[in-house]
Amino acid sequence: MNNNIILELKNISYTYQNNLILNKVNLKITSGEKIALLGKSGSGKTTLISMLNGTIKPTQGEVKLFNKSFEELDGKQKRKITTIWQDLRLIEDLSAEQNVNCGLLSENNFYFALKNLLNISSFKKAHKYMQLCKLHNSIYDKNIRKLSGGQKQRVAIARSLIQGSNILLADEPFNNLDPKLITKIKTLLLENIDNNNTKKSSKTILVALHRLDLLKDFDKVIGIRDGKILFNIKRTNLKKCHIEKIY
Repeated sequence: MNNNIILELKNISYTYQNNLILNKVNLKITSGEKIALLGKSGSGKTTLISMLNGTIKPTQGEVKLFNKSFEELDGKQKRKITTIWQDLRLIEDLSAEQNVNCGLLSENNFYFALKNLLNISSFKKAHKYMQLCKLHNSIYDKNIRKLSGGQKQRVAIARSLIQGSNILLADEPFNNLDPKLITKIKTLLLENIDNNNTKKSSKTILVALHRLDLLKDFDKVIGIRDGKILFNIKRTNLKKCHIEKIY
């Protein structure tokens, strides 16, 4: 981990339908950090992630990625950030393998997209990431609608991993997974394992969680409540008093 700041929120506030969702948030994320974002439902975790990846714009303040605003970024820079959404955002008319392959669309041309849509694209790379996520080959060509919640969760995770981005944001990525799978998927995300089961260079990760037992292996913990960051500390410094502030 170094002091290279790659994501920054400067005095961010966000209002939606007259409700203040984020309130004067300041945050700096440096390259290689593994951050857990804690907060109860409705605390602002999802909105904070949406702000960090440029999905929504602040009502007030400034968001910087690689020291540039999102409007200044080129396509290559934007592809360096990937998000696993809590609602997964899978395409229900496509198969599991097609959904995973969709993670490659941003770096391929129209013909790749068309071949993927027509199910004549190559799924070799997608299958490797699906195997890493413990998805059985019997579901590769199944329609997303026919999969269980846990299978859909892992398809969304495989889709994010195949992109090979430098920054990963994840909103409750362990929902619908049993304890053994949680351990496996958490290792995949934090250790940045590639499709050859090889650990790659350090990735910057921010994961929204609600389970305290999953904090091990994170570097830092951020606590948010009512749209305000109440603490931003090393995981080893986390105490009961911090938890009581946000729950």
